[in-house]
Amino acid sequence: MSAVIHLQALGLTEYEARAYTALLALGRAVPARVARQAGIPRPKIYETLERLEGRGLAAKVGQNPLEYAPLSAREYLARSRRAFDDRLGALDRDLSRLAPDPAPEAVYHLYGEAAIRSLCEDLTLNARRSVYMAGDAALADRLERLTPRGVELHRTVLTALPSIAAAGQQAFLLARDGEAALIAHFIEEGGVGEAHGVHTHNPVIIHLIEGYVRLAAQHTPSGHTPAGPPTP
Repeated sequence: MSAVIHLQALGLTEYEARAYTALLALGRAVPARVARQAGIPRPKIYETLERLEGRGLAAKVGQNPLEYAPLSAREYLARSRRAFDDRLGALDRDLSRLAPDPAPEAVYHLYGEAAIRSLCEDLTLNARRSVYMAGDAALADRLERLTPRGVELHRTVLTALPSIAAAGQQAFLLARDGEAALIAHFIEEGGVGEAHGVHTHNPVIIHLIEGYVRLAAQHTPSGHTPAGPPTP
């Protein structure tokens, strides 16, 4: 059950996760029934339910017979979200003290199609104001679906302009919020070599990419690349 896996990722043990989902399904029940529903050995169910009670996920609702009921999953998720946000904030502060943000002029090299596509997705998902992209239609389709609502999207193909990729390679450009950019060169089918690219926060390079995408859109009849098959 996927809910059990997700609850374990939030810190519950497998038995705790299974017992809690069983309680959600049952509403309220004696420990033996919870054990049967969850597939937990009966000798383990009492300590498991007590741990759930300690986590604020279950409560005793009767003594004769002893019964347990689940507490609000929504409240637990809200608590977990707050705790996770607090941890992320603390980690951000600690990492900032260890190492400063990269210099804007820094350029980072990327190798491998998987790494490049993953960074494209991260940049798109983190966009707040604008995304500029041009290149492979299938990848652009996927990134367009990932673009957050309300973000201004500029998308086109790289045709009718001088190529920025070597023979046997296909370029892809991506810029986000005027803050980060990626220039990627994918290897065409049957080509030789490995996909590679660069990632930067250099405002000059970002501005050039945004301008190139706008220029490419002016030379494309629709200003937008046609939909292609979804990227796997």
